[in-house]
Amino acid sequence: MQKDSSTIGGKDLVLGLQHLFAMFGATVLVPLLTGLSPAVALFTAGVGTLLFHFVTKGKVPVFLGSSFAFIAGISTVVAKHGIAQAGGGIMAAGVIYLLIALLIYFAGVETVKSFVPPVVTGPVIVVIGLMLGPVAVRNINMKPDLSAVLTGNQLLVNWLIALFVVLVIALIMIFTKGFFKLVPILIGIFSGYILCLILDGIGINGVSKLVDTSAVVNSEWFNFKAIFEGDFFTLPKFSWSAIGLIAPVAIVTFMEHIGDITTNGAVVKKDFFKDPGLHRTVIGDGIATMFAGFLGGPANTTYSENTGVLAVTKNYKASVLRIAAVFAIILSLVGKFGAILQTIPLPVMGGVSMILFGMIASIGIRTLAEAKLDFAHSRNLFIVAIILTTGIGISVWNGPGVSGIQVSETFNLSGLFIAAFLGIIANKVLPKEL
Repeated sequence: MQKDSSTIGGKDLVLGLQHLFAMFGATVLVPLLTGLSPAVALFTAGVGTLLFHFVTKGKVPVFLGSSFAFIAGISTVVAKHGIAQAGGGIMAAGVIYLLIALLIYFAGVETVKSFVPPVVTGPVIVVIGLMLGPVAVRNINMKPDLSAVLTGNQLLVNWLIALFVVLVIALIMIFTKGFFKLVPILIGIFSGYILCLILDGIGINGVSKLVDTSAVVNSEWFNFKAIFEGDFFTLPKFSWSAIGLIAPVAIVTFMEHIGDITTNGAVVKKDFFKDPGLHRTVIGDGIATMFAGFLGGPANTTYSENTGVLAVTKNYKASVLRIAAVFAIILSLVGKFGAILQTIPLPVMGGVSMILFGMIASIGIRTLAEAKLDFAHSRNLFIVAIILTTGIGISVWNGPGVSGIQVSETFNLSGLFIAAFLGIIANKVLPKEL
């Protein structure tokens, strides 16, 4: 594995912790929604990230966390057949990634890139950011268990907390220098958490307790006992029904992978399609997903949240993401620590998400600007328009949490996939010169 040019210092440890906070909520949410173990999800995300970095020669600064695209299939299989068969289906999805990587290797990077020029990737990146916007708003508007929409003082207080976090992050980003400028997300989360504790102490009419520490009290200090007794990991079992429900989703998430790697490269200003190669990033995703399925964790994918942190901090060291991966592994084994992170109030994470997801969308706009596309040309206008309207519209048309068009009871097509597919077809079909 290629090492970063600079050594790891105390500052990098804090930056790694910041990346951990950025990925934690989403990575833990997927197993909570599907019936898998959050601790196993953290463990497999951490190890999966390290495996990805090994395959990609340590050159791509990404973190791999739980994929939302697999939620429907995994939930159905877990409910009907158990975690073991879900693991088998997830491992099969990883095999599909490897087959796609083989195809990319023989077709060549330039052939692949010809299908995804800036006129396609720019608006796709915008869609990645904006389609996640409702998730940020959901965290602010909903009860902690996401069972109902808030009203009255509770809703008002939640929005004030989120806006306070946004303000803190903005002030740190704009007016500070040195170390503090590198950790605005971490400072925002910490400041929002302290504010919630203060509000709990004051007590506001109609506002429920914001920080629930019961999970910390009830959790074990360490998960070693469960590991040694065989109750922590779940080894896979294979059935065609489970594979049929879960594995095909990998074809959809491959398009998301292209968007995420493109976004990451746009932030870092490197062409990861060429070095270390798109086939390597897809292989890394596939191996990480296979590893997760083998131990009973959810399928992994590159995380936009962590790319957002890169954009905010402008620190692009891949080693920092590996530090975050190690933290995730440690966290999976320390029950109390994980429980503390789970007490971070939703409006705090909502405020953070507003910044992170907005940064992703801004990068897409920058991609279009730097490509110097001629929007007087109707062809470019049409391609961008069709990607934006289908991607954002389909992603949120049924409200936050709905990822696209339901094809069957257990399978849906994401708005991002449909938008990218239409954009690629339009780019190839429409004439460049009239």
